[in-house]
Amino acid sequence: MNFLANLIPGRADQDTLPKRSRRVRGVELKTEAELEIMRGAARIVATVLKEIEALVQPGMTTADLDAHAEKRIRELGATPSFKGYHGFPASICACVNDQVVHGIPHKRQVIRRGDLLKVDTGAYYNGFHGDSCITIAVGEVSAQAQQLMTAAEAALYAGIAQVKPGNTLLDIAGAIEDCVTSSGFTVVEDFTGHGVGRNLHEAPSVFNFRTRQLPNMKLLPGMTLAIEPILNAGSKQTRTLKDQWTVVTVDRSLSAQFEHTVLVSETGYEILTDRSSIPVALAS
Repeated sequence: MNFLANLIPGRADQDTLPKRSRRVRGVELKTEAELEIMRGAARIVATVLKEIEALVQPGMTTADLDAHAEKRIRELGATPSFKGYHGFPASICACVNDQVVHGIPHKRQVIRRGDLLKVDTGAYYNGFHGDSCITIAVGEVSAQAQQLMTAAEAALYAGIAQVKPGNTLLDIAGAIEDCVTSSGFTVVEDFTGHGVGRNLHEAPSVFNFRTRQLPNMKLLPGMTLAIEPILNAGSKQTRTLKDQWTVVTVDRSLSAQFEHTVLVSETGYEILTDRSSIPVALAS
């Protein structure tokens, strides 16, 4: 969409980032040297997701996509962040239609025309993680599916637009909530965004809706956040399947998600997992 063109990630100001890693209320502020490593991790994630987006077609299985992701992450010099994390058995989370998050790829899960496919992955590179998720329309999808996917991406960028020093976590949450509300869909409240860096999940929690549960800390240069709104076409309620991982909507309605790893820079933000910066040749 055209409005996304105005949200071009700006580079961090090297002179104002922390000279050494430090923690503020449990949140690690990264140095420029550490951020260069994170940019490498994030670029690997962006490359793999762009490849998967180009690769996916009806008849493939989610296990096929997982195999490709693991192979490419390792070829690019990293290891899959997700594989083995709290026992998760794969390198991507693959969720189809009413599956919300943490879907385990399987050789029997065939991707079909008209599916709404969510692919989430992470890469661990030289001590730091990158994390991102995309939603893919497989062939021609329903009007509702297309609208939901568009709204989820718009909500992500609405949240990112609030990332700048002096703003707060609730500024991000409120922008996402307002965007989702105006779209007519619901935001899933069971899962949040998070800090990301040396650990795949670290402080702070990044909510997608206004809540008093959130310590409303101010954003500071050097923070790295995984912002990830999840939208449902129907009820916001979810349940976890017997595999103890795959989460689905309670009413079988569609779900969509987009996620970026974002740096709080001195003047605004930098989208570390920006896929538009990846040459097409890398995704062939």
